Amino acid sequence: MPEQFYSVEQVADLLDLHVKTVRGYVRDGRLKAVRIGKQYRISRQDLEGFLGHPAPVPARESARRTRHAEVSGVVHLDAISPEAMSRLSTMVITAAREPRDGEPLHIQTVYDEERASMKIIVVGGLESTAEMLRLVAALTRDL
Repeated sequence: MPEQFYSVEQVADLLDLHVKTVRGYVRDGRLKAVRIGKQYRISRQDLEGFLGHPAPVPARESARRTRHAEVSGVVHLDAISPEAMSRLSTMVITAAREPRDGEPLHIQTVYDEERASMKIIVVGGLESTAEMLRLVAALTRDL
C-alpha cells in the first residue's frame, strides 16, 4: 500500500489545531516532515509516531469508504399540452420534496411549447429515483 502524506492544513484539521501550531511542531523538529517546494508533507507513519497512537481517519477518506449509488435519468414525453405539462410538473416537483431514505431527490422539468414535448430530469438515490419514475409512469397514463 502506498504511503499516505498529509499537508500541514490536513494535519491541523485532523488534530483540531491551528495551522501555525502544526508548522511550529514541524520547525521545532517534534513532528517529522518533508519539505516539497514551499510546503511540508507529513507521512501518516510520522504523524502516528508523533501522536503515539494511530492517526484519525480524515473525513474525506472515511467518506470514500462509504458506498454511494446515484441515478440520473431523463423522461421524454411527446404530444403533451401546456396544461398537462403544468399539472405533471407540479405533481412531480411536489412529490420530490417529501423525504425519502435520507437521499435528496433533484427534479427539473423543461417544456418545449413548439414541439409540445416535456423532459423530466431526475437525479437521486436508486430507490428514490425508481419510486419517482413509477410515479411519472402512473401520472402519464392518464394524460
